[in-house]
Amino acid sequence: MTHHPPVGAPFAERFAALAEVKVSVPRSRFHDCFGCGPHHAMGLRVRTFSADAEVLAPIVIPRRFEGPRGAAHGGIVAGYLDEILAGAAVNHTGRLYVTGELTVRYIKGTPLERPLLGRGRAVQDSGKYIDLVGTIEDWETHEVVAKATGRFFPIAGPAPDPMPDASPRA
Repeated sequence: MTHHPPVGAPFAERFAALAEVKVSVPRSRFHDCFGCGPHHAMGLRVRTFSADAEVLAPIVIPRRFEGPRGAAHGGIVAGYLDEILAGAAVNHTGRLYVTGELTVRYIKGTPLERPLLGRGRAVQDSGKYIDLVGTIEDWETHEVVAKATGRFFPIAGPAPDPMPDASPRA
């Protein structure tokens, strides 16, 4: 499967067969989102990919997001986890969600400019909200550096913007 833009090394092989969970398409309300929008100048540009009941996210945190020496700022780490959980919610139902609650546990400093892997999945769907869990781990060592739980609420109103490659996962 070809991804646009391409998923960089070292992620390309692992993500080649995975479908991207799209939450932002041109002219959508999320296209300039700090977390997931591909056109936000300073944004995180988080991308999630469906891997059965979970999503995976290739992550390399730029040095501009440094907090304590050599590690990412905690708010940036929380931002990545928030977007990973949002992608997991869309992957689970095909609908867009907003964050109601987010709890982050920082296990160790999250490295900068090093490949990381985000994981997220739904653990309970009440119909009114979805509870999710997620992690960020070191790509090479698989050591979890941060984890989160979240409760997300569906966006009310008419059907959301089209999301190619996102299919409901019941």
